[in-house]
Amino acid sequence: MSDNTPTASPSLTEVETYGVERIPDADRSASPLDLFRVAFGGANTFSTCVLGAFPILFGLSFWQGLAATLLGVVVGALILCPMAVFGPVNGTNNAVASSAHLGVHGRVVGSFLSLLTAIAFFSISVWSSGDALVGGAHRLFGLERSNLSYVVAYALFAGLVLAVCVYGFRFMLFVNKIAVTSATVLFLLGAVAFASDFDPSYAGVFTASADAATQSLFWPSFIGSALIVLSNPVSFGAFLGDWARYIPADAPRRRVVGAAFLSQIATLLPFVFGLATASIIATKAPKYVDPGAPDFVGGLLAISPSWFFLPVCLLALIGGMSTGTTSLYGTGLDFSSVFPRLSRVQATLVVGVLSIAFIFIGRFGLNLVQSISTFATMIITCTTPWMVVMMLGFYTRRGWYDPDALQVFNRRQRGGRYWFSHGWNWRGMTAWWVAAVIGVLFTDIPGQFVGPLGDLAGGVDISLPLSLAVAAVLFLTLLRVFPEPRAVYGPQGARLARTVDVPVPAITGPGSETDGSRTDGSTPVLAAEGS
Repeated sequence: MSDNTPTASPSLTEVETYGVERIPDADRSASPLDLFRVAFGGANTFSTCVLGAFPILFGLSFWQGLAATLLGVVVGALILCPMAVFGPVNGTNNAVASSAHLGVHGRVVGSFLSLLTAIAFFSISVWSSGDALVGGAHRLFGLERSNLSYVVAYALFAGLVLAVCVYGFRFMLFVNKIAVTSATVLFLLGAVAFASDFDPSYAGVFTASADAATQSLFWPSFIGSALIVLSNPVSFGAFLGDWARYIPADAPRRRVVGAAFLSQIATLLPFVFGLATASIIATKAPKYVDPGAPDFVGGLLAISPSWFFLPVCLLALIGGMSTGTTSLYGTGLDFSSVFPRLSRVQATLVVGVLSIAFIFIGRFGLNLVQSISTFATMIITCTTPWMVVMMLGFYTRRGWYDPDALQVFNRRQRGGRYWFSHGWNWRGMTAWWVAAVIGVLFTDIPGQFVGPLGDLAGGVDISLPLSLAVAAVLFLTLLRVFPEPRAVYGPQGARLARTVDVPVPAITGPGSETDGSRTDGSTPVLAAEGS
């Protein structure tokens, strides 16, 4: 069947068969609105409320916390949204697309980042949703809050998320369509439930009467709060292609990018809900926001009117399903190509089991808040430089990619346009790891994670702007000083980079032809500028 032959829409409960191979044109029936629904649905959840509570946990006032939240969401959305273009152009996920800039083997960096992100946000969704369900059952039915109750709740919830991921994209899109509307209604209902208790004048600890030692922690706490908020939109960077690959290649690029941007701006709803309710908890039930042992979910249930217990449980269930599926689906998809003996379903189950193990270790064996904030920090410092390399690479290539050469790793072949040096493009790899290491070294989140050089900026975390700048400058410099092969740039040539004429190694291995010609008769995809 050719790529342009119309096919019937698959059933909702039909298990998705596609891995990371290029989606045929005929099967690309998603729209930018669907991308908005999945990305927003994956963040319009209870776990985002937990992240929204961190400014209060760090001692900020409501207005200071709101400013940090706005900063984190807007900057994160601006960093994220260009990553949406790779899916429609290449018809595959972003980790596979990164082969063009990090090399056939270097694409495993994207797989590692997606695994790190999936574990972090799948864990947050299961923790927060499981705690809410147990707490709600305790208040409604007198269920004992024992370790066994939490274990059962986590296991059941994780099993539901795994089931949705196994069925695949269509089922996940269906869940997120429901989640966007229902979670929004429940958040608005929550605004009514807590309106009488909310006081925007909540002052936090950084008041005029605070001592000098406390005052000195204001900017580190403000920046740290913004970074934790920013980790939420940045976390989607490795996953946008998983969903956008179902959007037709000729979809207007500005609409695709706009959908990704607006999906994150819309998350201000759950972020502000978490921030506002955390300020109420800090006033009415301060023991639940003790930095040593915070319990946002327990605090929320403690201040909730009795009629809102059931909506809280529904919010936890619906929202947690949405976050969990968007986190886990893409990682299972990608690891099915890293480990070719595993199908997409098998890889999803393996990653899910690993994530569940981390959930129990983090919940019962480690400090939960430090686990979340440390993982959020690692996501930012490792993923953001990778995204910079990808976006600059897209710009210098003028949006031109060879879809057949992108699949060399997945087919266990060798050679092609993106083979570079034994499968590694050391230019992109160097820019990524140097910037990521510098980001980790300069990270400074007081009481959570401080890198070896974190104190050099007076306690202010400068890891993000530093890693962004280093990745951009170093990558562009390497492209100028050590030019890439002319063949990777396509017919229109390079932009902001030099090239060198060298022969392209033939694609060899399973399914290839001896003369190195294309195995599927396809031609490179050219993304027209300004579309």
